[in-house]
Amino acid sequence: MSFAFAKTEMPSPERALPGRALQVPVPERHFVLDAPIAPPYPDGTELALFGMGCFWGAERKFWESAGVYSTSVGYAGGFTPNPLYEEVCSGQTGHNEVVQVVFDPAKTSYDAMLRVFWENHDPTQGMRQGNDVGTQYRSGIYTFDDAQRERALASRDAFQPVLAAKGYGPITTEIEDAPAYYFAEHYHQQYLAKNPNGYCGMGGTGVLLPDA
Repeated sequence: MSFAFAKTEMPSPERALPGRALQVPVPERHFVLDAPIAPPYPDGTELALFGMGCFWGAERKFWESAGVYSTSVGYAGGFTPNPLYEEVCSGQTGHNEVVQVVFDPAKTSYDAMLRVFWENHDPTQGMRQGNDVGTQYRSGIYTFDDAQRERALASRDAFQPVLAAKGYGPITTEIEDAPAYYFAEHYHQQYLAKNPNGYCGMGGTGVLLPDA
């Protein structure tokens, strides 16, 4: 029990693992969408970054969404540069498992991405998501500009009373400026497309975000 508790506490920057200078290699092309995983991305596309539990299942929700050009999974919100999966799982990096979404605003919107986020996990669980416990499973929206931040806060404020009416507690989602994003190892990218029977870990509340 003490080990599980320790993994739900953010480490201090001084106690975080040191990491490394070089990023891990990732495949050039998306396994499902056949688009570049790493930048540069086409002019006019925009980025979104979300943490919503195990990133395998979360990434699938976004690559299945209309208007999404590419997705990848990685680590953000911690202190260790270019961490490895085992290091993140130790709870000693402070990183969250996140999904980076590249979308075309001519075909979809940031509000649509927020809907996928809110409706496909439980944002009230703190440092866990279902049976997955630890800082890496926290709910998070990481915004790239003021407009995204305003939309994220507005959607949170609209979703909270609807969740409360269904018996859920306060939303624990952290909404912060987008931090450094580190790609996860190649075998994590589009994991559930490569391993259809793999662990998903996704479990939403069944509550829908109200229309704007």
